[in-house]
Amino acid sequence: MSGDSTWDPASSDGREETRQQWKRERTTFQRVYDVITGVTEYTGASAIADRADCSTDGARDALTQLAEMGIVDRRGSRPAEYRRNESYFQWKRIERLADEHTHAELRERIDQLLEEDADFQQSFGVPSPDSVDVARIEDGEHAAVHDRLESLSRWRTVRHDIELLQRAVSRAADRQRDGGDLGASA
Repeated sequence: MSGDSTWDPASSDGREETRQQWKRERTTFQRVYDVITGVTEYTGASAIADRADCSTDGARDALTQLAEMGIVDRRGSRPAEYRRNESYFQWKRIERLADEHTHAELRERIDQLLEEDADFQQSFGVPSPDSVDVARIEDGEHAAVHDRLESLSRWRTVRHDIELLQRAVSRAADRQRDGGDLGASA
């Protein structure tokens, strides 16, 4: 960093310094948002407050607002638990893809992923990653098993990305057809 050779991000002092800077520069609401974006399992407000370095009431207020905005899912009431709303973050990614890439770029990437998908279908001998018999993969040499499981994971990612990109293409086409950003009129 800017010539400061004494700062070590791996040291506990470096992490504490970064955490204090985060606390100074971000509001309670922003820190709770930062934390909840990484919470995939239902979690209580007090645990989120600990991670966001704020009071439980402050976290609960922010989480209530985030739930009203559709950014988090809420379960129960006493005590309520929260997690990130995957649909919101998927929508946000689709919007970003449609904003940052042309229709042609998105189509080109889909075509690349479709080719990769076809290669996986041929390699595994089945039409989808869900059709793979994992028990058969796990019966073999460790390195080969690891490689096949890694390939299977990649195939699932490819399928997920194809779906997102197709939705981004559709969103970009809607915007173009309607003469611009649909979000601007909302």
